[in-house]
Amino acid sequence: MFTEESGFDAYQQVDVEAQAAAASPYQLVLMLIEGFLDTLTRAEGHMEAKRFKEKGEAIARCLDIIGGLNSALDMERGGEMAEQMNRLYDFCSLRLFEASTGNDATKLAEVREVMTNIQEGWKNFGVAHGNN
Repeated sequence: MFTEESGFDAYQQVDVEAQAAAASPYQLVLMLIEGFLDTLTRAEGHMEAKRFKEKGEAIARCLDIIGGLNSALDMERGGEMAEQMNRLYDFCSLRLFEASTGNDATKLAEVREVMTNIQEGWKNFGVAHGNN
């Protein structure tokens, strides 16, 4: 059945796909981090409301996004920076798993802090290199 909410979700999906098609690699990373943080917020809300199925789905989506960010790292050319990012993504993945299995919102807050710092660093990098 078509609902107003499902129509909005479909519209958002088309909008995101259009933005992604026109985005630079820099912008794609920012879009993924933004999507991650939005989904993390949903996971927090689901956890608080004890909607455990939806919480699990949101955390699984967060893990997928981190997997995508991690797989995009160029470990050969990225050197120490890529290794550090890989460790941060691994840390976030572990904390997400722990948060999900233990229904521990403090672990989600840790992940939010790390990913927000990554987002800010990425934005600063973009400003310094003429990407907006």
